[in-house]
Amino acid sequence: MKTNVKINTQAEIALSGAAGKLAAEVLAMITPHVKAGVTTDELDQLCHDYIVNVQKAIPGNVGYHGFPKTVCASVNEVVCHGIPSAKVLKDGWYGDTSRMYFVGEPSPQARRLVKTTYEAMCAGIRMVRPGATLGDIGHAIQSVAERDGFSVVREYCGHGIGKIYHDEPQVLHYGYPGQGLTLKAGMIFTIEPMLNAGKRHVKTLSDGWTVVTKDQTLSAQWEHMVAVTDDGFKVLTPWPDSVDDYPAIVQAPIRSS
Repeated sequence: MKTNVKINTQAEIALSGAAGKLAAEVLAMITPHVKAGVTTDELDQLCHDYIVNVQKAIPGNVGYHGFPKTVCASVNEVVCHGIPSAKVLKDGWYGDTSRMYFVGEPSPQARRLVKTTYEAMCAGIRMVRPGATLGDIGHAIQSVAERDGFSVVREYCGHGIGKIYHDEPQVLHYGYPGQGLTLKAGMIFTIEPMLNAGKRHVKTLSDGWTVVTKDQTLSAQWEHMVAVTDDGFKVLTPWPDSVDDYPAIVQAPIRSS
């Protein structure tokens, strides 16, 4: 089946990277505000004001297919697309990124799930290079997840991004090496694995957006935008601050086989 995936020029990759940088800066800005006693509505307003007043940019989520808020806030068993609310937390180019925050002291399982999800994302990113396949990315992610006893959500995936928020290709977070679309320099897409502590199955709540684990177990997600370059990849959403114990991802050259 033929898939129409946009090949971006260097100028377009730079524009996409500028949007990605803005998105990453928002997540860095909000970090010190994520703590017990704050509501996700308050965090959403802080992000909105920062994007509009400081970055002089436009919140891409607001009104997107009817989504009512600036950010997604997915807490505990929420897998993705959580709508910010008044619930208090206890103890031209689109940019798209996601990271995890702990409120209070997490359980050992929660800490392990978040760490493994980050490692799975990194494993997928490090497979990106011309000639690799989407199956290579998915297999790398799935292998890390299942190594540690976690499951990969299959209903949601990474996606192409640029002037269109959700574009081709669909980047599955599971799969087989050598299968699927072959990557070419100039492609831009997200890698955003969602891992569950329990079974992989999810359901959508009545608001039409919030996705939770069916068995109410914890879920975690990390996400970066990535461009395929001539010699490997470039992360377009590098976080400007350190992220706890997790190392930054740097551009990786093609490995010789």
